[in-house]
Amino acid sequence: MTELTRIELEALALNYQDLIASPKTLMLSTASLNGIPDISYTPFVRSPDGAFYIFVSKLTSHTINLLNNPQASLLFIKSEAESPNLFARERAILNCRAKKIERGDSLYNEQLNALQDKFGNVVGLLRTLSDFHLFALQPISGRYVVGFGRAFTIDTANNSLHPI
Repeated sequence: MTELTRIELEALALNYQDLIASPKTLMLSTASLNGIPDISYTPFVRSPDGAFYIFVSKLTSHTINLLNNPQASLLFIKSEAESPNLFARERAILNCRAKKIERGDSLYNEQLNALQDKFGNVVGLLRTLSDFHLFALQPISGRYVVGFGRAFTIDTANNSLHPI
């Protein structure tokens, strides 16, 4: 890969931030304690500190996995319709540490209110169900890919990119 200028890297970092800010749902990958993988999707809100908040039912395997194994990966990917080459779709993968937010925690109501503002009254109904749990998914590392041979590590502390 040719050497990128600081300005080019900053522009790519803005593209990365747009990619993860535009969807309303994220792809969620979890694993059971014995390593069985599971992939799903869920609506989310993102806090200013960079954590992704999800409200998910214990009736699903990904919630059980998060309760037992606090590691998860998130995938954000450009739509097929917007991608000129389906072998090289723009995408970001974030490895996260999951933390369950207890109902008595101040973050619980704050983030559920944010989810309700974004997704409407369905969140109000889900709040009444005891099988739903709120999780904070805090990115700890990541990778951003924008084509063949154009991959970057993501500094999750400041959303900057570094060529691989």
